Amino acid sequence: MTQGPLTTEAGAPVADNQNSETAGVGGPVLVQDQLLLEKLAHFNRERIPERVVHARGAGAYGTFKVTADVTQYTRAAFLSEVGKETEVFLRFSTVAGNLGAADAVRDPRGFAVKFYTEEGNYDLVGNNTPVFFIRDAIKFPDFIHTQKRDPYTGSQEADNVFDFWGLSPESTHQVTWLFGDRGIPASYRHMDGFGSHTYQWTNEAGEVFWVKYHFKTDQGIKNLTAEEAEVLAGKDPDSHQRDLREAIERGEYPSWTVYVQVMPAAEAATYRFNPFDLTKVWPHADYPPIEFGKLELNRNPENIFAEVEQSIFSPAHFVPGIGPSPDKMLQGRLFAYGDAHRYRVGINADHLPVNRPHATEARTHSRDGYLYDGRHKGAKNYEPNSFGGPFQTDRPLWQGVPVTGATGESVTPVHAEDNDFVQAGNLYRLMTEDEKERLVKNLANAISGVTRDDIAERAINNFRQADEDFGKRLEAAVQALRG
Repeated sequence: MTQGPLTTEAGAPVADNQNSETAGVGGPVLVQDQLLLEKLAHFNRERIPERVVHARGAGAYGTFKVTADVTQYTRAAFLSEVGKETEVFLRFSTVAGNLGAADAVRDPRGFAVKFYTEEGNYDLVGNNTPVFFIRDAIKFPDFIHTQKRDPYTGSQEADNVFDFWGLSPESTHQVTWLFGDRGIPASYRHMDGFGSHTYQWTNEAGEVFWVKYHFKTDQGIKNLTAEEAEVLAGKDPDSHQRDLREAIERGEYPSWTVYVQVMPAAEAATYRFNPFDLTKVWPHADYPPIEFGKLELNRNPENIFAEVEQSIFSPAHFVPGIGPSPDKMLQGRLFAYGDAHRYRVGINADHLPVNRPHATEARTHSRDGYLYDGRHKGAKNYEPNSFGGPFQTDRPLWQGVPVTGATGESVTPVHAEDNDFVQAGNLYRLMTEDEKERLVKNLANAISGVTRDDIAERAINNFRQADEDFGKRLEAAVQALRG
């Protein structure tokens, strides 16, 4: 900021910023003191509603560099040649905590990347787990209500959490992830990221591929035990945010090697699992991850509110060659994220520096609303027009997905091995004995807080169906804790 006299928001010099104007010495304050009113009114409105989920977060800028040719799969310009670099902004977050919550808690971590490409911004909104608790967006409000504070007690309730999970067996896989060793990352730098959903890539020839993204940390995986996290959360609630900022300040730029799993579209209907089910992973033996990029964070935000709190990400922000899949959770998020941002930040939130395109410009016919900056000047606000305004390209960003059914709904084939428990069981059996012990201990500590036996028994039974040994050990651990 340039040096000079302090001014009001309108630019007028401020003579006295220490004392309010009064009627005589010590008298009542005068309404004519517009500096006082301006400062108080601005202060009252400085905050915006926090995110319903992912409220607690940190972010940084960096670059994404293409390291391998993937043009056989996608026509996205920012992936068009090896060595090409694209500016990015990455926001990390916890899911359930509010804006003032601690970082070191057992919770999935958001991993949202904004690519500032020459064809517009591409937002990849994922987590640090490859799966999620539910597969259909219609259940999302109910799920989040169980994770947030109970409207009667004002606290997160174990009864609500495990009642929902027990009645939603598709959550078993993600809960096994969450209560395992990776449930509390030691820092944002020491965890992987995933696109989680299945997305569509389309090449120049119009061929369609289904893909899943993986961001593998180059710093190595580091986690906290429940006991370590409890101490750290109380000692330094800002631990993860501080670690990220200070590492970048030191020049220790965190990075991730980026991979993609690729499934030819024709294989989706006959694959053994539903490839669009967010509670499932694609085994690497079936679709080996292909390395194609490197993401590095190397610049901290100058202002957390302007660049982290007001940053917006939407899974609906695609670029040519990349699009959605029939994943029901993704389809719901295509609407929900943009709707949340329009409510929380404002209809012109994408005009803010952190959100607007950096490598191109947005050309729309939208006008007016809060924060509108008059950028369109005298240009017409309709299309088609005869005055040289923006025009349609007639080329869709992605390929349409065929639909069937009497009402045109997309019908998903029955897949031979669809099951809510098989992948959770596979994950458990991959663990070492020490990892299994910690998983059971973490789950037992949480379930022991449930007040109703039927809720606890139902939750345990889901893990028993994933693996008999898993359920047996968990039941014994819970009984021991509950006496």
